[in-house]
Amino acid sequence: MKVCVASAGRFHGFDLARQMQRLSLLSRLYTGYPKWKVDGLPPDKVASFPWVIAPMMLLNQRGFQGLGGRLSWTAADLFDRWVARYVEPCDVFHFLSSYGMEAQREARRRHGALTICDRGSSHILSQDAILAEEFSRWGIPYRPMDRRIVQRELREYEEADLILVPSTFVYSSFTTNGVPAEKLLRVPYGVDIRLFRPVPKEDDVFRVIYVGAMNLRKGIPYLLQALAPLQLPRFEIWLVGPVEEDARPFLARHEGSFQAFGYIPRDELFKYYSRASVFVIASIEEGLAPVIATNHTGAEDLFRDGVEGFIVPIRSPEAIREKVHYLYEHPDVRDEMGTAALKRVQALGGWDTYGERVAGCYRSALARRDIKALS
Repeated sequence: MKVCVASAGRFHGFDLARQMQRLSLLSRLYTGYPKWKVDGLPPDKVASFPWVIAPMMLLNQRGFQGLGGRLSWTAADLFDRWVARYVEPCDVFHFLSSYGMEAQREARRRHGALTICDRGSSHILSQDAILAEEFSRWGIPYRPMDRRIVQRELREYEEADLILVPSTFVYSSFTTNGVPAEKLLRVPYGVDIRLFRPVPKEDDVFRVIYVGAMNLRKGIPYLLQALAPLQLPRFEIWLVGPVEEDARPFLARHEGSFQAFGYIPRDELFKYYSRASVFVIASIEEGLAPVIATNHTGAEDLFRDGVEGFIVPIRSPEAIREKVHYLYEHPDVRDEMGTAALKRVQALGGWDTYGERVAGCYRSALARRDIKALS
């Protein structure tokens, strides 16, 4: 079995490609990153088309999402057509959504490949509806997703043999939109302990950390509403990641209640996580301290409520505040949850387990297709 992976950006596509290489299954990784940015793979297994994707990613990373967004359709279309032209013989063609409509058609037509559409967020119609509602709640004009991107993804969902999703929340968004359950595969992502390894915390400050893009989708207003009123001794709020335009008014409103660090390279993040007491993510759509996360983040697939962390409803700063304050007041519970969280991540098996599960899905799907062809 040979597998081609198309991942315009890093996302989790590079981890998948490294796993396919480890299992001696990788034919080629197609990416929009320069080759030198792809670690852990032989150069001859990487094909790069960085001319549009890399500038778009850099703009998004540096906080210019408006400019990056305007490139999104062009980037997706050009990358997809480039992969379609050069896709090598393979048994499985695995692509991240929005970037594989033409390429999956060519992989199937020329090589008879099984095609896998990989969607990390909720169904694009659900995502668009949730975001439109959220912007409306805050009185901020919403620029709908590019209709060309939406139509591209819907065709990808329809034409792919299978759709890979990472969580129960994402799975449910697809079935709600009429995608048959038998077309869906749910495999939670792995965690690289080498990148997110804990190091000793050297102070007694209770520190809440959020890492990721700062925007309405990630629930930044609710996070700040929850945490800013907590005027507690030896208490800090750290926000790590690029700030998008729709979040700036909320950050300005709560200025002085948090420390913002901007973009931090992936291999440096463990230093920040290790100085935290609790990781909080308030996303409305989509550690190793205890985690407080909403039920729209896929948290229920990664940890157990009340054991390794807490799962709270979306749009509920009161629930976040209550759980943070509880952990502040109960350091023994915080320590127990942190230890349980580390054990949980180790038990999940990391990216090796993820790769083996995905490869198993490929083999099962190919076997079912062969049986169907013979019947």
